[in-house]
Amino acid sequence: MTTTLETPPSPKAALREQARKNRVAQKNKDEISKGIVAKFMALPEYAAATTVLFYVDAGSEVRTRHSLPEALAGGKRIVVPYCIVETNELELFLLEDMSELVEGAYKILEPKAELRTLPNKIVRPEDLDLVMVPGTAFDPKGGRMGQGKGYYDRLLARVRPDAPLVAIAFDCQIFDEIPVSAHDVFMDKVLTESRELAGVGRKPA
Repeated sequence: MTTTLETPPSPKAALREQARKNRVAQKNKDEISKGIVAKFMALPEYAAATTVLFYVDAGSEVRTRHSLPEALAGGKRIVVPYCIVETNELELFLLEDMSELVEGAYKILEPKAELRTLPNKIVRPEDLDLVMVPGTAFDPKGGRMGQGKGYYDRLLARVRPDAPLVAIAFDCQIFDEIPVSAHDVFMDKVLTESRELAGVGRKPA
């Protein structure tokens, strides 16, 4: 009989799995999420921005969909991302009404397909003045761990250097240190229900 030894997960994979478990176990997600997004919308960077990227929550992420109507009523250009499966890239959509979103793959709200190619709905990363960033885990320096597919790393590489990157997360997603790679992008701020962490931004130490 042959015994097969399983390869233990890498430290990065183990941390990602722990962060996901923490996030799934988070109680009162709706209530806590509203508070976190309210902190984002109270930032001076938000007040100064004209075009703001919000992510639309999926799974156990900090929930943003409940706060989008308020953001839409605030007079700013609200932009949401959606994934192009064929290219594994995120494209950006100018959201003007919640009715423009429909439930897509994995029950994620995304822009209706027939609206995505309208010229007035297409937004370039360079047009963004402020970016809300999701993630699986973060550290106090603004280090970020995503889902592992690099969607946001590629998008954020195209955002203007003067456009702040602000992550939102639950306290349970903050770890002492995130293992980062050369291509990883650091956040300018990380907001949780109890903390506002000043990250090092796109100039990692």
